[in-house]
Amino acid sequence: MTRYFSSMEASPSPNAPILVADDDAAVRAALRLFLKSEGLSSVLVASPQEALAELAQGAVGLLLADLNYARDTTSGEEGLALIRQARAQSALLPIVAMTAWGSIPLAVQALQLGANDFIEKPWDNTRLAAVLRNQLSLHSSRQQAARLAAENALLQADSTEQAWLGQSPALLGLMRRVAAVAAADVNLLITGENGTGKSQLAQAIHRQNHKAGGPFISLNMGAIPDTLFESELFGVERGAFTDARQTRLGRFELADGGTLFLDEVGNIPLAQQAKLLRVLESGAFERLGSATPRRAQVRLISATNADLDQLVSQGLFRRDLLYRLNSVQLHLPPLRERGADILLLAQHFLAGHARRYQRPALALAESARQALLNHAWPGNVRELSHCLERACLLSPGDAIEAADLGLQPQAHAPARELEQLTLDEAEKLLIRKALQRSQGNALAAAQTLGLSRSAFYRRLEKHQL
Repeated sequence: MTRYFSSMEASPSPNAPILVADDDAAVRAALRLFLKSEGLSSVLVASPQEALAELAQGAVGLLLADLNYARDTTSGEEGLALIRQARAQSALLPIVAMTAWGSIPLAVQALQLGANDFIEKPWDNTRLAAVLRNQLSLHSSRQQAARLAAENALLQADSTEQAWLGQSPALLGLMRRVAAVAAADVNLLITGENGTGKSQLAQAIHRQNHKAGGPFISLNMGAIPDTLFESELFGVERGAFTDARQTRLGRFELADGGTLFLDEVGNIPLAQQAKLLRVLESGAFERLGSATPRRAQVRLISATNADLDQLVSQGLFRRDLLYRLNSVQLHLPPLRERGADILLLAQHFLAGHARRYQRPALALAESARQALLNHAWPGNVRELSHCLERACLLSPGDAIEAADLGLQPQAHAPARELEQLTLDEAEKLLIRKALQRSQGNALAAAQTLGLSRSAFYRRLEKHQL
């Protein structure tokens, strides 16, 4: 076994070389020189047994495997066995099969056993380079999706389920409806004001579905420029445009076998709605720059804080798309309609923040409890969590008082002169008032402030609203 490493910057990862398995020394030498010219590092082995031993060490970015070896030069059995065992070791490893005795049946067998692509010898350097780069790029995208799913699981493990604490009739009605549809692969539309927990509810539903072992991929449609709509959803083929140096998977492919969550679908421009509708109707899509139809097994959940029926009547949203998205609708009640649930959630968030910041257990004083119940909560559950986090950090004692919350009953809140506010405070105040006037409808609030939807969402994130 021989190792060759290149220090060129073009290498996708210096710690993840391409493993070449071929019993022909001349082929191995040629591939070593070719890969080096492409800026790719390599590990060369002469047998399937050596390849499996190298794979067991885990430091391989791609397997380029010949199908025919000395014991049997025509059937491909040794190479097929290698692919089968390599795939058993790693579900994500890119595998490219290669043989001088290529045939359609042999290629099909290799692909069925887990190979991602197939190359015939003598190979064309341009095609081989394209195949390798494409597989390495796709592998990177899949790894990123897996990392995001793992991070989401860690971030939500402590809070998502408990975020539905409460006994209010509005919440209990929602939970009964969720229990009835979570296991079914129907398209769901979650409605509710900004900050009510639409994303968390979508993740909770994903965990109750048979696709729970698959990825949960989220995309905020309100933050995507029109020019990036297709590439974000459907992906980009290498060379599709000047800056497309690598193939990149879209959200549909990243969510294959799991759930795709499209947040703020009410903000999709009318011109782009037809493209999404076509995919939902046909089940097929093409990457930007490719004419090859692709399919993904995806459970679709959408969310919006807009009144889509009103947008339909105004000619701003397609009725046929609404029908596709809205097999079942789940409405999240605003926090102000959940009564005493506010205090249950406040205790939950306060306990979680105290653990995070290593503070002793904190309690809510009566003044704080009344302030929480009297507040209008235009930012809903998100605002409540941020409020308790701030109180946890700033409270000097073991009991949270009303003053620690930074809230006052709106009816008695003393007005501050505009010149007393900082620019950030004035901006946050204007956004709060716009959300209150629009009853939590972010799109309507953005329009009243003269902001684009993407600019408005950046400010919501900035001010944690």
